[in-house]
Amino acid sequence: MNLAFIWHMHQPDYRNKSGIMQMPWVFLHALKDYYDMPWMLSRHEHLKATFNITPPLIEQLALYYDEPARYDYFLSLWLRHPETLSEKERQWMVKICKSPPFDTMVAPLPTYARRYKKEQLDDRDLFDLQVLFMLSWCGVYLRQHDETVAALIEKGEFFSTSDKEALLSSLARFVRGIFDYYAKLHAEGRIAISTTPLNHPILPLLMDMNNAKAANPSTDIPKQHIPLEADAKEQVIRAQAMFRQTFGYDALGFWPAEGAVDPKSVALLHELGVSWIATDEAILFRSLGHSRRDELYHTYNYRGMYMGFRDHGLSDLVGFTYRFWEARKAADHFMGALHPIQKNNPEATVFVILDGENAWEYYHNNAFDFFDALYRDISNTSWCHTVHMDELIKGSARPLERLAAGSWIHGEFNTWVGHHEKTRGWELIFMAKRDYEHHKSDLSAAQSEAITAHFLAAECSDWFWWYGDDHYTDFGAEFDALFRSHLIDIYDLMGIAAPSDLFEPIIKNKSAQDFWLKPQSPISPSINGRHDTFFEWVGCGVLDETKLFSTMDKVRGPIHKIYYGQDHLHLYFAFEAEMQNLCGNDSLRIIIEPTGFDEHVKLHGEYSFEALDIKIACDRWLEMRLDVSRLEELRLQIRFELFSGMQVVQTLPGFGELEIDLSSDYSENWFV
Repeated sequence: MNLAFIWHMHQPDYRNKSGIMQMPWVFLHALKDYYDMPWMLSRHEHLKATFNITPPLIEQLALYYDEPARYDYFLSLWLRHPETLSEKERQWMVKICKSPPFDTMVAPLPTYARRYKKEQLDDRDLFDLQVLFMLSWCGVYLRQHDETVAALIEKGEFFSTSDKEALLSSLARFVRGIFDYYAKLHAEGRIAISTTPLNHPILPLLMDMNNAKAANPSTDIPKQHIPLEADAKEQVIRAQAMFRQTFGYDALGFWPAEGAVDPKSVALLHELGVSWIATDEAILFRSLGHSRRDELYHTYNYRGMYMGFRDHGLSDLVGFTYRFWEARKAADHFMGALHPIQKNNPEATVFVILDGENAWEYYHNNAFDFFDALYRDISNTSWCHTVHMDELIKGSARPLERLAAGSWIHGEFNTWVGHHEKTRGWELIFMAKRDYEHHKSDLSAAQSEAITAHFLAAECSDWFWWYGDDHYTDFGAEFDALFRSHLIDIYDLMGIAAPSDLFEPIIKNKSAQDFWLKPQSPISPSINGRHDTFFEWVGCGVLDETKLFSTMDKVRGPIHKIYYGQDHLHLYFAFEAEMQNLCGNDSLRIIIEPTGFDEHVKLHGEYSFEALDIKIACDRWLEMRLDVSRLEELRLQIRFELFSGMQVVQTLPGFGELEIDLSSDYSENWFV
């Protein structure tokens, strides 16, 4: 069987109208992921993969080659001594420096962990925090091969200005060589390199907003929408030109942004010379009218376009589930999942496609241990061979007669249009486009070109990802401001006053509270799975899993909400879910750290273990009680994995681990 990995490397355009990067994620992921991912593959002979590199990433990464702090607002502050920062600058610096996941990126550097936990930071603390933050983003390759990085990690604290300058200089040199490394691996036949339309737009929505309704008739779309087919074509043409300038040849393949396809956008890509694309299994199943999984593991030909369809479950295991597992166990599980596919069809091609950058900060050691184990297993397995996409188009493909419109998330477009915030973003684009059409005859060629660039940037899918209530980031306000700034700049270039609507934030008062209500008082509900009375759970905590997703998304599984709370002897959990098929054959894996508790239970019954007892009931919803009276630890990190047979169908909570303090009596919430 063939195994085709496609790693998608992308960042939105963070530049303001002055060309200054407003957030540092391009640079930071360059240190940790953009080199490490192909390097980890290259360490294992004969392995191949496809890397999709988007134009905004190409263009923005080049800003760091010579004077990295010149075009990056964060780095310009990072180089300054903390005593020179204003209070606003200082608070923003602390916010950025405390943004990495604690367990996997902060805790491995003990001096970082100590400063991370401090509520008040003096100038010395903040100076060290800044350097340690940068070191935490240095990937395995840098830690093993860069003398400056290794020396500063060994030093640990009390850094100097010269340390900062030496570190940034060394990191800039490293970044300059990243795309040369990709070109080298491509020349050796180890990797294929593909790209995406210029600013990562949802091409089907640009070409016809009605595609959203075709994929899901209940989707609300802007009433005054207009087709932006010329913009869609420009997005493809300019992407290919930038790829050619960077790598010296035309890309054979494109990953359509968000795996979004429809017949018109695929015809456009084919017309402009693209030979292959990839998208999600949901699109294939909708196109075929059924969901037989044996149909998934083939290359297809749709009107001259070669297409691969990702195995969503396998891709999600890598992107979301394995970060919690020991590396050897995760690699074994992945290979075990491939084996029955190969047994049923030795000629199968399995497509594993996912984000190539955002998952790894949640793995220990930046996923190096996992990939090292997995790649070694693949190398030593006679029945599994890795291929890249440029090779696959040389072989045969099944004909695909019909192509459904949709994206990689549920085969729909609701992540980018439908919610009033998302729809509002589109309305502002259409308003600006209509105003531009009225004034463009009065503009110079240079003005029109600059305006076109802003429109193309505003059409990026990332802005709409963060609008609505389905994803959350601490930096939502910054994304919102960047999106609207592109449209404001269009009016400035036209020499007319921007409408006041563009100065009104689209995201309003959104915080983690939108999806996470912390417990307010003790609870002691009965456990029978029936949700007998609302009052049993009054004061409990609530996690809304439907809204709890950040930089990535996944098949969300049957459980929608988690209710939880405690009394002096027990922890209680209830899971609101699609109950049709939940209670019968499913099981729940319960992991409690730092106790080492790791057990599977069926969804009904009573279980007694050395550390604790469990009662679980499944009927109208799933309820569970954990007797924790024998535990010595007071601070627990709890995680659940829902299994259907041997397959993990959902990891809970979606953000990782739920921390619970058994000593809490919620007295701070009492009132009279």
